[in-house]
Amino acid sequence: MAKRLIPTFNCILAEKIVPPSKTSAGVLLPEKTSQLNSGNVVAVCPGSRDKSGNLIPLSVKEGDHVVLAEYGGSQIKLDDRVFNMEQHI
Repeated sequence: MAKRLIPTFNCILAEKIVPPSKTSAGVLLPEKTSQLNSGNVVAVCPGSRDKSGNLIPLSVKEGDHVVLAEYGGSQIKLDDRVFNMEQHI
């Protein structure tokens, strides 16, 4: 059965990109490169509503590459994948 996560309350769901520990030529990369917090957006909430009830969509779309907060958001595990739920500002 397929599972689908749909964020609410102006949140996005992103899967963190884990950088490789060495290049294709075999050069080992320093540990600081593994601390970069970036990810691909997997799901986006529909948006929020203004005072008159009009839908205001988020500026982020599924498939976008984003920078994730280092100590923000929530981690969600689904099967063998880890997602970050981040608040869209």
